Amino acid sequence: MTTIHMLSAFDLKPDESEAEFRTAYADFTKDLIREGIVTTAGSVGRRVADTPMDTDDARTHRFFSMLSFRDRAHLDAAYAYLARRRGEATGSHKDMHARITNSVFLCWQDSDEPSCPSFR
Repeated sequence: MTTIHMLSAFDLKPDESEAEFRTAYADFTKDLIREGIVTTAGSVGRRVADTPMDTDDARTHRFFSMLSFRDRAHLDAAYAYLARRRGEATGSHKDMHARITNSVFLCWQDSDEPSCPSFR
């Protein structure tokens, strides 16, 4: 089984409080986990763009979060579930979309290959 992750990069709307958003995001992810839509959810992170290690000049997103799914079947089922409920999404899901702007989502799966040895 290969875990699939979804990275969400986004900005907060101009009148959005970061602290209030973080609280709402915690409620949102609890709903997703409780309903079996995702297996795990990371916290909201803040981008560190003022370093040479950040080479993405095409995007200016300031925040990110990551959700994980058991495998491709789980990811596809989660998408189908949310697409069916789009008009009647959970309150926390609607709340998330009302608070963010400029969102982009990327998905990838873990490799089944052994990890690379650490460099020392």
